[in-house]
Amino acid sequence: MPQNKRDHSLNLAPASVDDYRELARRKLPRQIFDYIDGGAFAESTLAANRDDLRRLQFRQRVLRDVSTRSLATTVLGEEIALPLILAPVGFGGMFARRAEVQAARAAERAGIPFCESTLSICGVEEVAASITRPLWFQLYVMKDRSYAEDLMVRAQAVGCTTLVLTVDLAVVGQRYRDGRNGISGRISRTKRMRRGADLFTHTKWVRDVALGGRPLTFGNLEKALPDANVPGDFQAWVAGQFDPSVSWDDLAWLREHWRGKIALKGILDPDDAREAVDRGADAVIVSNHGGRQLDDVPSTIRSLPRIAEAVSDHCEVLMDGGIRSGLDVVKAMAMGARACLIGRPWAYAVAARGERGVDHILRIFQSEMMVTLGLTGVNDVRDLDRTVVVEQ
Repeated sequence: MPQNKRDHSLNLAPASVDDYRELARRKLPRQIFDYIDGGAFAESTLAANRDDLRRLQFRQRVLRDVSTRSLATTVLGEEIALPLILAPVGFGGMFARRAEVQAARAAERAGIPFCESTLSICGVEEVAASITRPLWFQLYVMKDRSYAEDLMVRAQAVGCTTLVLTVDLAVVGQRYRDGRNGISGRISRTKRMRRGADLFTHTKWVRDVALGGRPLTFGNLEKALPDANVPGDFQAWVAGQFDPSVSWDDLAWLREHWRGKIALKGILDPDDAREAVDRGADAVIVSNHGGRQLDDVPSTIRSLPRIAEAVSDHCEVLMDGGIRSGLDVVKAMAMGARACLIGRPWAYAVAARGERGVDHILRIFQSEMMVTLGLTGVNDVRDLDRTVVVEQ
């Protein structure tokens, strides 16, 4: 492959999400790359998210006028240019300098929403000030509900339109890569030394992110917690801060404090989807947390059809997990999703090339979707249905 002048040391001209993953692997300290890349336990669900998408094949259709094609759609009343949302990703500012700001600006140029994470390094005010398009905001509920109420007030004050409540983090999944790297679990002296060596052998990352990207704190939690620094043992920190008692009854409390749309992220079962509708959710996001929570649960693309059949007449259905290309987005939409959220693709891209990397990965998705529509004989992404795919 010819060397790209802008990446002399990496000798790779990225043309796909997998290419950006490789660039990120080379540029980031191992512990940070594995945090992005890894999953829970044996990572079976992480792999299934991708493998099950590959098992879906397209019906190639010919001699149809596809000279005019459209990827535009609406999600929760918002017009978007592509059926994509940049998913909430915690610790984003550890991947690149003020990464959430860079990704949000790229999303705005592409005409799609960016969803700010509760655990973003950049606070919601900083990200909102960098763009003109309304943000989405993802919420984790902490044991002191006043923290969540404060976050909702702040998010609405800067114009966030949609609240994404993540519902699959009652406890943190066992992420063995993080344990081996010392991000979670007991941090021995050996692990501490290995972590330090890992960080400081990546001098460009240290200069650009660790030093140039300060403050490396949870920007959304500085007002709520006495110490908003990124914790050494993330799993223990979450166990101490997040509220495992959150239940369906709390959706009424959420509605009291949020005026906009509400989407529940982490739905894998049709009965839970029906309950979400009954409790007033505007959307459900079919998600297994990117394979990072409970292993050996179904992939999202396998869970999607039953959930869409159960509730798509009553609320919008979105999906994330395993999406690595525009072809995957088309498959998910054919199986019942209104649009897809992508997390790892933008995380790899921003780590590898910053804002221009996110710009580029979104152009790749756009091009792949347009080609796929044309070769399946579909003019409008909103017309996709299950007749477009067959299961291998």
